[in-house]
Amino acid sequence: MPIDFKKTQKELYQPKIAPSVIDVPTMTFIMIDGAGDPNTSEAYQNAVEILYGLSYAVKMSKTGGRQPEGYFDFVVPPLEGLWSGDARDKGGFAWTSMIRQPDFVTESVFEQARETLAKKKPRLDSRAARLERFTEGLCAQVLHLGSYDDEPATVATLDRFIAESAYRLDYSEGRRHHEIYLADPRKTTPEKLKTVLRHPIATI
Repeated sequence: MPIDFKKTQKELYQPKIAPSVIDVPTMTFIMIDGAGDPNTSEAYQNAVEILYGLSYAVKMSKTGGRQPEGYFDFVVPPLEGLWSGDARDKGGFAWTSMIRQPDFVTESVFEQARETLAKKKPRLDSRAARLERFTEGLCAQVLHLGSYDDEPATVATLDRFIAESAYRLDYSEGRRHHEIYLADPRKTTPEKLKTVLRHPIATI
């Protein structure tokens, strides 16, 4: 049975609709940085395709006699994004799009996935992708139900919870507004979308 992080680590992927505090552990991700409106940016769409292509190449790395040390079968985790900018001007967004990887994914496993993707989809240039250990640390999070355009109200609820709980927002270069997309917008109506919203915090 493939390991599904959404089920084995529910605290990370299945928060309540009421905000809560969580200490997020260090995890391994494939990441791509970019800028622009995700709804219209070709760079963003390419980044998502590359991330999924590399992640599925890692998942299938058990085949062909090149199974990585410590390999276990897994469900490819959901797409995530770190965001900065003004939601009223999506064209000005700076983003890091990313997908979590199992801890057996080393640089050599990552490079093997690059080679596999290059053979399967030569039009995709994965040079912008990187493998990174990411430590998010202390955060507040909440589950947003519905359209991405309706997120500001849920964000306001999350930030009010932070202020009322003796914490403060703690944004920095590596700690930004974080979204985890639990539903595929290509297959899900806007009102049924589920998104984890997470903000970095520190004690006052």
